[in-house]
Amino acid sequence: KVGDPANEETLVGPIINNQQTDNLRRIIQQAQNEGASLFFDGGIEGNLVGPHVFVNVEPDFAVAKEESFGPVLPILKARDEAHALELANDTEFGLSSAVCTSNHERGVKFALGIEAGMSHINEISVADHPNAPFGGEKNSGLGRFNDQWIVEEYTTTHWVTAQK
Repeated sequence: KVGDPANEETLVGPIINNQQTDNLRRIIQQAQNEGASLFFDGGIEGNLVGPHVFVNVEPDFAVAKEESFGPVLPILKARDEAHALELANDTEFGLSSAVCTSNHERGVKFALGIEAGMSHINEISVADHPNAPFGGEKNSGLGRFNDQWIVEEYTTTHWVTAQK
C-alpha cells in the first residue's frame, strides 16, 4: 500500500519532494522511451509514487544504470551468476544492493562480489543500523557514517613524535 507512513498498512510512503518526484517521472518515461516494458505500474499521485517494475530492460538503459531513489525497479535477464554479477556492477554507482536467494551461503558469496557499500540478503536494499557503516562505493554516497566510521570520515589521524 502506498500512502501515509503513519498508517501501519503503508509500505511505500511519499517521495521526499516535488523535484525527486519529477526525477522519477523522467526515469519512468525514459525507460519506456528506450523500449523497456512497464510490467507493474503503481501509479503516481502527488508525491506518492507506487512501485514501477520494468522488464525487457537492456544493460545500457538509463533505468538500469541510474540511482532512482524511488520505487522504480528494472529487471534484467542474466545468462548465469557471473553475468548477473557483471550486470550488477555495470554502473557508476554503488550505494546499496539486495540479493534474494534461498541459498544463504551462495547469496553471501554473490553479495561480496557486488561493488556497493552495503549488500543485504533477503532484505530491502537500504537498511540503516546505528552501529553499521552506512555508505556507498563508486559515485554513491559521501563516505561511511554511523558509529566509529563517522569519526574516521571527518577526522585525520596525525602521529607526531618529538625527541629532546
